[in-house]
Amino acid sequence: MYGIGYLQRLGRAMMLPMTVLPAAAIFLMLARLPWDSLGWTQVPEMLHAAGMTIFQYVPYVFAIGIALGMSNQSAMAGMGALVAMFIFHVVTHTYDPEGVQPSMFAGAVIGIASAWAHERFKSFRLPEYLQFLGGSRFVPLFMSVLSLAFAWLMIGLGEGMKSWAVSAGTLVHSAGGFGVFLYGFLHRILVAFGLHHILNHLFWFQVGEYQGADGAVYFGDLPRFFAGDESAGIFMAGLYPTMMFALPAVAFAIIHEAREDLKPKTSKQFRAAALGSFLTGITEPVEFAFLFVAPYLFLVHALLSGGVMWLVYELDIHHGFAFSAGVLEYLVNLPLAQRGWLLLPIGALTGLLYYVLFRWSIRRFQLATPGREDASRLDDWAGDIPYRAPLILQALGGKENMVRLEACITRLRLTLEDESKVDVQSLRHLGAAGVIRLGGGHVQVVFGTFSELIREEIHKLMQTDVQRIQFHSPVQGRMIPLEEVDDPIFAERLVGRGVAFIPDKGELVAPVQGKIIHIHPSLHAIGLVTKDGLEVLLHVGINTSQLEGKGFTALVQMGDEVSPGQPLLKFHIPTLKQYAKSLETPMVITNSDKVKSWRFAPYKVVKKGQAAVMSVVVHERENKGAEK
Repeated sequence: MYGIGYLQRLGRAMMLPMTVLPAAAIFLMLARLPWDSLGWTQVPEMLHAAGMTIFQYVPYVFAIGIALGMSNQSAMAGMGALVAMFIFHVVTHTYDPEGVQPSMFAGAVIGIASAWAHERFKSFRLPEYLQFLGGSRFVPLFMSVLSLAFAWLMIGLGEGMKSWAVSAGTLVHSAGGFGVFLYGFLHRILVAFGLHHILNHLFWFQVGEYQGADGAVYFGDLPRFFAGDESAGIFMAGLYPTMMFALPAVAFAIIHEAREDLKPKTSKQFRAAALGSFLTGITEPVEFAFLFVAPYLFLVHALLSGGVMWLVYELDIHHGFAFSAGVLEYLVNLPLAQRGWLLLPIGALTGLLYYVLFRWSIRRFQLATPGREDASRLDDWAGDIPYRAPLILQALGGKENMVRLEACITRLRLTLEDESKVDVQSLRHLGAAGVIRLGGGHVQVVFGTFSELIREEIHKLMQTDVQRIQFHSPVQGRMIPLEEVDDPIFAERLVGRGVAFIPDKGELVAPVQGKIIHIHPSLHAIGLVTKDGLEVLLHVGINTSQLEGKGFTALVQMGDEVSPGQPLLKFHIPTLKQYAKSLETPMVITNSDKVKSWRFAPYKVVKKGQAAVMSVVVHERENKGAEK
């Protein structure tokens, strides 16, 4: 329960409250504008108060955000966390106004406890006359008592905890540049596992203490930076060169090393990824483009990133951000920075180093980065998410395989019944930049910034009773639209609707579970029927009936029951190339009137038996589900 899968959920939950921090940075930036010249003398003070209030109440935001994020958005978990934070603050302040303060640590503990309480008590039963307080409604009551006990505990441990926080900050600072390097190195390594937010939480919101001019106490590198602490910003400044320059340089190296025929599409994809990293500091679409094809190169990247942070520390550069180290926050927060302008030349040199290193590595070691393989892993998702979601769900093992479905900014975070059912090839075919198996059923699928939208579509699918029939690829080769088949009977859908393939290996397998109902005497075509009554025709090549079975070997008989991926027949490709009109192999549903909706995967290279190439909903099956 509390292994790496639990930590990835915690990391994702910690990202939720981070989304409010950019508002604070914007308010503080606006407060520095010359409002006095317009006669609005009180505007700067109000804007500054609005921005600092967000940082002051960040512990509350973290408590609620973590509770919501780890309880599948339960309102009762969020309410329990809010009530607990109120009680914690009032009790500790009543005991000693200068003592224990609501911190991010307290907020995180209460948020985690509230999420746990929701999971523990959501089915809690009381006697009938008290059942109004049972179930999830028991969570706020439980958290009220727990918060009181936690406040008393923190009062007792207050001095020790305060000393620990000061000691932790002193220890990190005493390590000097090496401590900052180590943080930078671990930050990039943990990005691969989606756990970097936990590390960030410690350094950005725990290490170091600063009392502002208003008497409020701020903990951590990030709040202290915005509160005016001149010593803050050392754990954020060094991330700017990596996110604004280094990773965009990697994107351009990938573009320039792409094959000429794939370069236009690769350029479109990675220019967008580079711009996203430069503007907002969202780096995963670039990093996952080389993480899986060259893990050792990712290790070099982590070392270089840590080295850049060390250099920035030695040059006494202090800068910060509320969300991430992109150029937007660089400009907004530059007035608060110290020697922040030096990040630009450092970033330019870092970008040049990364560009040269990555172009050389890709070429020298023939790395299969996007644009150098038959199917680029990043794809154009515009307007296509609802269309692909059913296929993605199938590639994850289906609705029955899903235990928990969550998403952060760049990836789906999943807990599955059986992670061996995940079809990695199909997910990459559908646009995933990478798939990470963490063990214990915990899997992450990197889809970039569309991940949350994909999660929503999959969640909608899981709430419906509509049953989809999923088709696998019957051959290894390239999938093409049926309309491109060099035969008007198929191209004009006179036989039925479906897709086609150009095989590069001579084996045909079953695309779906069913029963063999037809084997043509010349063996070039096989028909089967599914339990839902769909009649599927597989036709190997165009004008292959004239071969009268030459080059074909049937592996099944009439009446055989077959499963997806089971071999149906073998065919000799050189013979077909010599005598047939084309190798194009249609897969069509001949009674298409039974199909209500269709979904097709992108037309790319596919493997034999690969899941999620086509998905249909049958009228009769959907109606049966509606009647239940």
